Amino acid sequence: MSILDWMEEQRQLHQIALSFGEKGGVKKKLRFKKVEIEDENKSGLWTRCEYCGGILYIKHLKENHQVCLSCESPLQMSSKERIEQLIDKGSWRPLDEMISPCDPLHFYDEKRYTDRLFDSQQRTGILDAVQTGTGLINGIPVALGVMEFGFMGGSMGSVVGEKLTRLIEHALEERLVLIIVSASGGARMQEGIFSLMQMAKISAALEAYQSSANMLYITVLTSPTTGGVTASFAMLGDLIFSEPKALIGFAGKRVIEQTLKEQLPEDFQTAESLLKHGLLDLIIPRSLLKQALSETITLYKRSGYKRARG
Repeated sequence: MSILDWMEEQRQLHQIALSFGEKGGVKKKLRFKKVEIEDENKSGLWTRCEYCGGILYIKHLKENHQVCLSCESPLQMSSKERIEQLIDKGSWRPLDEMISPCDPLHFYDEKRYTDRLFDSQQRTGILDAVQTGTGLINGIPVALGVMEFGFMGGSMGSVVGEKLTRLIEHALEERLVLIIVSASGGARMQEGIFSLMQMAKISAALEAYQSSANMLYITVLTSPTTGGVTASFAMLGDLIFSEPKALIGFAGKRVIEQTLKEQLPEDFQTAESLLKHGLLDLIIPRSLLKQALSETITLYKRSGYKRARG
């Protein structure tokens, strides 16, 4: 069934419901058709662009690196898809895959924290909100960390902090260029102070990697990169790259407006605004990111210049 046929069927069913209400025969037909529509959606053929609202064929969207074919806006990308895009085929070697989170605070709101973890693990296929490992980018060995926004909003808990710290230490030991791709709503509230401690833990590891060993750290900011992640490792790169239109900030726009009692600009906390104000080094379209990273690392190594900054 094409998307146009599906939309037309939905419109006809809506008209039937308005005309006849909940009468027996119609009610059964509606229920039957509803199941058909749900099954069609579960097949994952179509999605909608969150920027322009356009209907997109998922197969073509994947071929275009999850970039809208209408408005060219980068849509949400899983950590697995990012690794496949950046790392040479067959060269990915994951690290610390089996580290799993616990519930130190026995946190409970609408659901138990353990239930939320289980749901996210089932949905994403990973144990927490980051994948780390080593691989080749156009033949160049790197240490790579990629955050998974689909896992509780990419929130940074104890496992994320531990895995990134171990990745940095491994990169230091093996003398590898370090790249971290951020996609996160910030610190994970379900872990309280244990989550906030990860900001200092990762930053301390980066200090040893960057300043003591003079190694190159590149951070890639995607939408969204906010909260404690922005306030720590996301903005500590020797080079800070970003995708177009990425939302980058600490506190939310509405919170700042309510605090300052002022209307903020439309482009506030966008990658383009941050580049304009000197907080980013470069905005790179997703399709060019792998090549840009490999050329940057090659230039860095050939120049013999130990630090990209300062």
